[in-house]
Amino acid sequence: MTTPTHSIHHAAAEGYQANADRYVKGRPDYPPEIAAWLRDVIGLHAGMTVIDLGAGTGKFTPRLLETGAQVIAVEPVPQMLEKLSAALPQVKTLAGTADAIPLPDESVDAVVCAQSFHWFATPQALAEIQRILKPGGKLGLVWNMRDARVGWVRKLNQIVDSHEGDAPRFYTGEWRKLFPFKGFEPLQEQVFMLGHRGAVEDVIYNRVRSTSFIAALPQPQQEQVIDRLRQLVAEEEELRGKDTVTVPYQTKAYFTTKV
Repeated sequence: MTTPTHSIHHAAAEGYQANADRYVKGRPDYPPEIAAWLRDVIGLHAGMTVIDLGAGTGKFTPRLLETGAQVIAVEPVPQMLEKLSAALPQVKTLAGTADAIPLPDESVDAVVCAQSFHWFATPQALAEIQRILKPGGKLGLVWNMRDARVGWVRKLNQIVDSHEGDAPRFYTGEWRKLFPFKGFEPLQEQVFMLGHRGAVEDVIYNRVRSTSFIAALPQPQQEQVIDRLRQLVAEEEELRGKDTVTVPYQTKAYFTTKV
């Protein structure tokens, strides 16, 4: 097995190590419909084993546990794995990367990547996922993304995206170019809606602070980003003067089956 930092993008390695706490506070949960998707589409139930790949602090892990399946969390950033272990001691954790998963061939029923696949969307990682999946096993990919059809959300995204540098992102669609991939069926997609409601400090400022490439910026630059967001909040009628707001999200869920 390669070392856990083997293929982590610098923005993820630096940003997520520094901001594991803010990740927990600032990230939205997942829509209730995801439970049925995991059960009926991914086919998870008691007696099965699922990998939470790029599990982070375990934001998605409880959804997997609710299916009754055995969950193994694989994550390369130690600070995030510690948070997951403290919150969910019943979950087996492994330090590892997507292109070096420390598990035997054809040993798991499903692999789910929540908010993570764009970080390791390479043929090597997909081949490694294929290696550990049993024949007929499912690969699930899930992303929460702010709904940019809403005007102020689009402006918020523009502020954030101006700092993305070379960090991989879901919305660019680069990850999609891997598919179709030999040995996997065509990808299928479902979309759910989600509102992330909470204090402005958490659902806007801490959410942005938890973004890898923002968290990796020097502190003065991070504060400049937050200042721009405060200005946006002050200017937008839907946000101005409100202690609690709802940030609209779309949850996109994809799956494919190993043939």
